[in-house]
Amino acid sequence: MTDDLPLVLVVEDERDLSELYQMWLKESYRVRTAADGRAALDSLDEEVDIVLLDRRMPDISGDEVLERIRERNLDCRVAMVTAVEPDTDIVDMPFDDYLVKPVSESDLIEMVENLRIRDEYDDGIRELFSLASKKALLETEKDASTLENDENYQQLVSDLNTLREDLDDQLARLSDTDALTLIYRDLDREQRDDE
Repeated sequence: MTDDLPLVLVVEDERDLSELYQMWLKESYRVRTAADGRAALDSLDEEVDIVLLDRRMPDISGDEVLERIRERNLDCRVAMVTAVEPDTDIVDMPFDDYLVKPVSESDLIEMVENLRIRDEYDDGIRELFSLASKKALLETEKDASTLENDENYQQLVSDLNTLREDLDDQLARLSDTDALTLIYRDLDREQRDDE
């Protein structure tokens, strides 16, 4: 295995799941595993490109690990892979994507690939994808009337629209590249809703 492959840190306290994720990813990625939050923080360094993080762990929660990753200013993408159903509390969480367990091999690999591709673009584009992912996730999990009356959700929509306007020129230039086909799947549902 070459050192130039992206490195994924799988933080999962269920050993069977950790091994399964590692098996799914090992063909295209280097993989480290951590069985709890403390081990995850010890394993984090500049070499880690992507973190797959469970929210519920026995010692340090995934939410707290996420905060510490961002406090350290590590340049890695973070996806929550968890059984915790999302609520509007996710709006302020600085993750890049969110999958609710159980996850399929294809969903996990697609998400990791999306995160790898997103990593190639600047912070504004990353923020756009993060906000759009959160919006799509909430719209999938919550009914429209609940979201319509939720301040956090409305702020998320406003932030997303403002950022989209700011990035229109950059997105127009990037949209001609083939590499973005995979990324735009993340936004497809959200764009159809805006039409």
